Amino acid sequence: MTEPVAAMRTPEHSPGTARLIALSDGIYAIAMTLLVINVAVPADLGDTAFHKALSDALPSLGAFALSFTLISGFWRDHRRILTALPVETTVVTRLTLLGLGLVALLPFPTGLLAEYASQPDAVALYASAMAAIHAVHVALLLLTQRQVHPSPESPAALARRRFTAQLGSSVLVFGLSIPLAFLNTKAAMWFWIALVPAHYALGHYRRRPALD
Repeated sequence: MTEPVAAMRTPEHSPGTARLIALSDGIYAIAMTLLVINVAVPADLGDTAFHKALSDALPSLGAFALSFTLISGFWRDHRRILTALPVETTVVTRLTLLGLGLVALLPFPTGLLAEYASQPDAVALYASAMAAIHAVHVALLLLTQRQVHPSPESPAALARRRFTAQLGSSVLVFGLSIPLAFLNTKAAMWFWIALVPAHYALGHYRRRPALD
């Protein structure tokens, strides 16, 4: 969901970082695959029952599409963060494992959202998981900013801060939707669309000084 930041990538990284990237790729792939388990239509149904079951599967398809899109963004963002690191540290490893644990858990809140989108707890749990993963990525970016870009005013450092601000807006949007879910579940889910203009506005605003 965030814009590409080519300056944040480096051609080489340490063996420790390479192992974290490989582990991350595997967990993301498994989590994305498990999402489709919640999408199913029973076998041996008659014509009427088949069409009803197909209609009943639409919420699961919607939840799958939403989560697949978000997990794809998480994977892209996480890989971008890790490949920029010259060396991995204990804090980076622990935060990465925390984030991967949350990603591995995502099929569970996705299934709840598909089946119980009218229940505040299901919507709030899904939003909490999304906010938590984004928060881990923000923490990784903040903790490694100086390590990756010693010069705070370099174009690459500014791009990284813009990237951090965009992910921070995701934490804010999903975080605000948690209490909103207990007032109106549909409003909370529609509120997630605010991510699109928020990311665009942050990217546009932080480019303006460089264009003047």
